[in-house]
Amino acid sequence: MELDLAGANGIIAGAQKKAAELGINVTVAVVDAGGHLVALARMDGASPLSSQIAESKAVGAAMLHREGASLAELAKDRPGFFSVADRLVRMPIVPGLGSVLVRLEGRVIGAVGVSGGRPEQDLECAQAGISPS
Repeated sequence: MELDLAGANGIIAGAQKKAAELGINVTVAVVDAGGHLVALARMDGASPLSSQIAESKAVGAAMLHREGASLAELAKDRPGFFSVADRLVRMPIVPGLGSVLVRLEGRVIGAVGVSGGRPEQDLECAQAGISPS
């Protein structure tokens, strides 16, 4: 089973619902296991740059099979490796809170990236997106 558009839209809906509860406007990007965009939605009032940041967060998570906090540690602990990895993917990797892996039966099938709030708010929204309703 791969991550399809219906699944991606469900993730976006969950993340946007959490953003509304937090009183923030975010962009949510969902990518497949190969880091290719499946769906992206920018809430009214979200920063225009949040679209690129959200997608970059998701791509980095999917390609390295690491969530945002782990990517930040990797960038800090192994800057040489991170620099090379960053150049090998189709867009810059944005490490830090706000990206989570999408798993099915323990296998990574994609990732979600959120941008527009504070880092911990972005993470809350991303986690809400992948949580079963």
